Amino acid sequence: MEKTTAFYHRLTQQALGLIEGETDLIANLSNISALLNMELEQINWVGFYLLKQDQLVLGPFQGNPACVRIPVGRGVCGTAISENKVQRISDVHTFPGHIACDATSNSEIVIPLTVKGKLIGVLDVDSPNLSRFDQNDEQGLVSFVEALQKVL
Repeated sequence: MEKTTAFYHRLTQQALGLIEGETDLIANLSNISALLNMELEQINWVGFYLLKQDQLVLGPFQGNPACVRIPVGRGVCGTAISENKVQRISDVHTFPGHIACDATSNSEIVIPLTVKGKLIGVLDVDSPNLSRFDQNDEQGLVSFVEALQKVL
């Protein structure tokens, strides 16, 4: 389902309001995960992986149990962090080195997360639908993350 700029603007404003005044990163990422899970349609997992040395470690999320550690450079999340670049994958089963944490996930979008000038992890959103995420979703989620990075 196509999401409009207005949808992502409203979602961003909700997230900023939700975390306003709170300085704890884990608490904020937890509430952001819950908000995204509540608002995004046709997803089955949403959350954060946080960079610790040479791997991503599972952070706050909503969905089924997930892989706890992902090496930098492996899978969609590991590629996003190693390249510091958004990964929007229509069919994760065709992605080289895909790590299947949940066999029901078919498409994925991963956005790197930088706080205070330091790359700290990624926002990861999975869907059971092939090609779930389009250019509008990518632009909307990148803008969402950019706004959050200013206040986290």
